[in-house]
Amino acid sequence: MKDTDQLTPCEEPLPPLAEEAIRLFNAGEYHAQHDLLEEVWRNEPRKIRNLYQGVLQVGLAYYHIVQGNRRGALKMFKRSERWLKDLPDSCQTIDIAALKADAAQAKAAVLALADSTMGEFDRSLLQPVKRRFE
Repeated sequence: MKDTDQLTPCEEPLPPLAEEAIRLFNAGEYHAQHDLLEEVWRNEPRKIRNLYQGVLQVGLAYYHIVQGNRRGALKMFKRSERWLKDLPDSCQTIDIAALKADAAQAKAAVLALADSTMGEFDRSLLQPVKRRFE
């Protein structure tokens, strides 16, 4: 086990406020997770802040889907891709590879719908944030 002073940011534990945000995200509280992750993001000066912003944006995309807002969902998916693209497959126990894949699948389903048919979105595609505890 590495000394905590030698950990890379992705090896560090998820901050407590981010843990709560992930719990809310996984409970389908997509709007509530936003406020917590935004606070963590704003208080983090290092590049690891991209992790929090990326998860936040996926959650907002899911929120827009639930609200029937196709345009808003697609906008948030695009933003999340920018924040998550340079992260490793796992970071602070978050399975980034799975998050990207789940978001891509949900985005594809949104793209297949029109504004008027957003109510037909398969909500089982709104996957929770998966964790890796190696």
